[in-house]
Amino acid sequence: MENYNQTSTYFTLLGLFPSSRIGLFLFILIVLIFLMALFGNLSMFLVIFLDTHLQKPMYFLLSQLSLVDLTYISNIVPKMAYDFLFGNKSISFIACGIQSFFFLTLAGAEGLLLASMAYDRYVAICFPLHYPIKISRRVCVLMIIGSWLLGSINSCAHTIYALHIPYCRSKAINHFFCDVPAMLTLACMDTWVYEYTVFVSTTIFLLLPFTCIVFSYGRVLLAVYRMHSAEGKKKAYSTCSTHLTVVTFYSAPFAYTYLRPKSLRSPTEDKVLAVFYTILTPTLNPVIYSMRNKEVMGALRRAIQRICSVRM
Repeated sequence: MENYNQTSTYFTLLGLFPSSRIGLFLFILIVLIFLMALFGNLSMFLVIFLDTHLQKPMYFLLSQLSLVDLTYISNIVPKMAYDFLFGNKSISFIACGIQSFFFLTLAGAEGLLLASMAYDRYVAICFPLHYPIKISRRVCVLMIIGSWLLGSINSCAHTIYALHIPYCRSKAINHFFCDVPAMLTLACMDTWVYEYTVFVSTTIFLLLPFTCIVFSYGRVLLAVYRMHSAEGKKKAYSTCSTHLTVVTFYSAPFAYTYLRPKSLRSPTEDKVLAVFYTILTPTLNPVIYSMRNKEVMGALRRAIQRICSVRM
């Protein structure tokens, strides 16, 4: 069998959309969602960066989540849209590795950032007097750097492995982006060792953060339950339940996809599930974390008023 790495310099992404009216409808829908995600995350990032009232650890973490989501969805959707519009589904070997690297880096960073945000709320509500010490500016910066750094290291290991194995089957990747497990179905060697590393990475960057998030919000809800304020309870329950819904919406499809053995995976199912954690979650995050936050909404109103006053 030929060694694909040596005889070809590109892959072909089969994509998400069928060549039909339904495919065109889905394409338009995804592009609209993408534009919403761009506007929402960019607005969130700029408002938090520019508004002096939001210079707090919680919002600093939220701005980083917006930056991750903005980069995350931009890493995948433009290429997918270009492939559908122009019918050129090829991607170079190096470009595929770069896309895979950014995807894995951002996915790992997002899981750790969500855990950091849950820990921030846990300390703020359960240990309010210790909050300035436990969640200082320095601690916040370290959590953010750690999220990006650990995500990059994990991604680098997976990407290097994927780029150095021999490919000798069809060069068509049955996905809409360069997902390493989908790439490895084309390999002409046993990849059981890599499947084990995927299980370990998913556990570290997804299951452990998810467990920490559930624990943190569980302790928050327990503390809120002991409050005497009915309004405070209602607000906290609403916030926690919404945040947990978003985290589950992101983590569950990701975990289900990456923790299954290769023999049980379905390309069609993997692509549908990937839409949740690569496209829908980055769109929902700014909506959930801004619409239910009075300080963020206040900052948005002030920004709009400043823009309107400048134009007038």
